[in-house]
Amino acid sequence: MPREIINVQAGQAGNQVGESFWKMLLAEHGLDEGGFYKGTDPQQLARVGVYFTEVELAGEPTKYVPRSVQVDLESGVCNHIRSGTIGSLFRPDTFLTGETGAGNNWAKGFYTEGAELIESILEVVRKQTEACDALQGFQLLHSLGGGTGAGLGSLILSKFREEFPDRMLATFSVLPSPKVSETVVEPYNALLSVHQLVENSDLTILIDNEALYNVCTSTLKIKAPSFEDLNILVSQVMTGVSTSLRFPGQLNGDLRKLGLNLVPFPRLHFLMPSYAPFYNPADKAFIRMSVADLTKAMFDRKNLLVACDPRFGRYLTAATIFRGPISSREAEHTVAELQRKDSAHFVEWIPDNVSVTLCTVPPVGQVQAATCLANSTSVQELFKRTLSQFALMYKRSAFLHWYTGEGMDTMEFSEAESNAHDLISEYQQYQEATVEEDLGAYEEDIVEETEEVAYEEEEQ
Repeated sequence: MPREIINVQAGQAGNQVGESFWKMLLAEHGLDEGGFYKGTDPQQLARVGVYFTEVELAGEPTKYVPRSVQVDLESGVCNHIRSGTIGSLFRPDTFLTGETGAGNNWAKGFYTEGAELIESILEVVRKQTEACDALQGFQLLHSLGGGTGAGLGSLILSKFREEFPDRMLATFSVLPSPKVSETVVEPYNALLSVHQLVENSDLTILIDNEALYNVCTSTLKIKAPSFEDLNILVSQVMTGVSTSLRFPGQLNGDLRKLGLNLVPFPRLHFLMPSYAPFYNPADKAFIRMSVADLTKAMFDRKNLLVACDPRFGRYLTAATIFRGPISSREAEHTVAELQRKDSAHFVEWIPDNVSVTLCTVPPVGQVQAATCLANSTSVQELFKRTLSQFALMYKRSAFLHWYTGEGMDTMEFSEAESNAHDLISEYQQYQEATVEEDLGAYEEDIVEETEEVAYEEEEQ
């Protein structure tokens, strides 16, 4: 029985990434652009129900319809998907758009424009959940720099948390980066969103445009990458993460297992994704990656989809997902060997902190590939970067009137700022924690306890 996932894509970035993701899913499951099966491998349909609903019409082949909701506060991007090559794939009632747009204003997405649309969004989602046999959870695709993805995305998350408290909420969140900035208020929108993500999400997979650009230009040798090129990279990671749910494999993982293995503390659920192999298409004939090469590449900064350096932090946990004809013994051995060689970068107080998942079906056009989700303390770099830009503007109350004009309280800005400070210091605290400290504290406790017992005996 498939464990279904409902996909929700909000805002311009969310919908564009979503379009690329669905195209890749169609290719992997052997479906054409209308949702009809054209493949030859029976494994393609074994678990297609995780993301697709089967619609059977009398005398016609089965149509596979994405279990997805497309949301935006202006109709441009949704209209583009509707009129595009995969427009006939989606159910028409799953497109929900406003008229005015959020104008890059988080408060509009969360309080005013977004609040008007939220009930109809929940209604469509309820309809989708009722048709599921065993709903596993939701995945939200959005960016944190704009108004709709950040504001309305945060509102959708908090409503899901209320309505479906026992289901997994995973988000793929595109962070603003200083080199690829769209609007001046991005630090405000991003930090207000992080404030909500800390409380309401179970897994947040961070992606940023700067790292995507670096991969495109330096590794794939694309001189002027378009958003389409960047979205393909994000889709590769998304399909990699969900592989074990969509295909039968030797070791099956799901969102809940991923969460359990990756999140040691509830607030520290921000993950850095990496993918291998990335290579220049012209070099395809010369690339043959062994399991050891794939493992090394996954933990290499060049293959990370966030612009931070894991060498400046320590890995709390990581999950590796291998695809293709790879033996489980080889994968386990290679990952253990990497941990042994690079032990300084893995915390020693979580033993066996890298999990391995295997799936025999490789991505389309590749022999084997691997995806890694890492929970590393170096992710605090991203929050520090956004926080410093936020603080510069907030100190002088720049642009605040746009937010307070939508009925927002300035206290929320202060709360978001202090929450981000707390998050950074939590990461720092666990980065510096060592086993010696723990043993020292443990021995002190034992000494204290024995002294107390001796003192009580003397008194008696």
